[in-house]
Amino acid sequence: MSLSIPFMVRTSRRSTAIIGALLLAVLMVGCSAVRLGYNTAPTLAYWWLDTYFDFDGEQSLRLRADLQAVQDWHRKDELPLLMETLKELQGMAPKAVTPAQVCAIVSSLQTRAQVTLDRFVPAIATIAPSLQPGQIDQVAGELAKRDKKWRGDWLEGTPAERSDRRVKQIVDRTESLYGTLEPAQIAIVKAQVQTSSFDGPRNHREMQRRHKDALQVLNNLRTSKVSPAQAVTDIRGLLARTLKAPDPAYRQYIDRLTQESCVATAAVHNSSSSSQRAHLLQTLQDYEADARALAGQSPPAASNPSSSPAL
Repeated sequence: MSLSIPFMVRTSRRSTAIIGALLLAVLMVGCSAVRLGYNTAPTLAYWWLDTYFDFDGEQSLRLRADLQAVQDWHRKDELPLLMETLKELQGMAPKAVTPAQVCAIVSSLQTRAQVTLDRFVPAIATIAPSLQPGQIDQVAGELAKRDKKWRGDWLEGTPAERSDRRVKQIVDRTESLYGTLEPAQIAIVKAQVQTSSFDGPRNHREMQRRHKDALQVLNNLRTSKVSPAQAVTDIRGLLARTLKAPDPAYRQYIDRLTQESCVATAAVHNSSSSSQRAHLLQTLQDYEADARALAGQSPPAASNPSSSPAL
């Protein structure tokens, strides 16, 4: 049900590091230190972005304030929506699910992520025109490092080695929700990876296009005297092209990958034991409790145990 959602979101909507870094400003639930992580997200996001841009004093002050504003908005408006999604997932956890249900959850999460990123567009549009040539070079260097690492993970080595890495990644993320997987479930994951439409070189070409696009937009904003409104339009266009490739064939390819992952996710969930589903349900409840605490809401009244869904 939710086991491969993080995997699908990352593989089906790979963004440039510039855009992806902004997600750190809105860390959601999902780890044991979530409350500390969320509350310090503006600082963590700033230092992550600073690795790419090496901000000067004025840029730093502006960015820190904007990151805090985005988090304040996210805490008020987005965390309640996340809690609704977690409630929906809790209702699905004890039951069999369909690929369509899984894909609907993935689509919802992607939409919320896009809304959050769009919220940060004006901040980037304000800072981009003030970037210096050395800062653009810094961004290019960091993107080159990211490119090298991606090639090492997904293009180099034998096909068997690359498949093993993908299987391990999916299994690790799945077990963080369900607990230890059974051999039959791992076999489902392996079969999905072996028959997947995933095309590493194709993904790599799209990554390079996004990197080139990002650098071109940043350079144009630095050298052109555009209005603030035009700068926002340009950054918003970059975000749109990052989240949805201009090439229709590539979009169809990503849609196919997502559908394949939804099918495999539903298959693994539907093969899960009652104890695995109980583990998943508890994990989702813990996530909701974290989100509720972060949003400053009181926990709901305890439900009648007799009305709880049977696992």
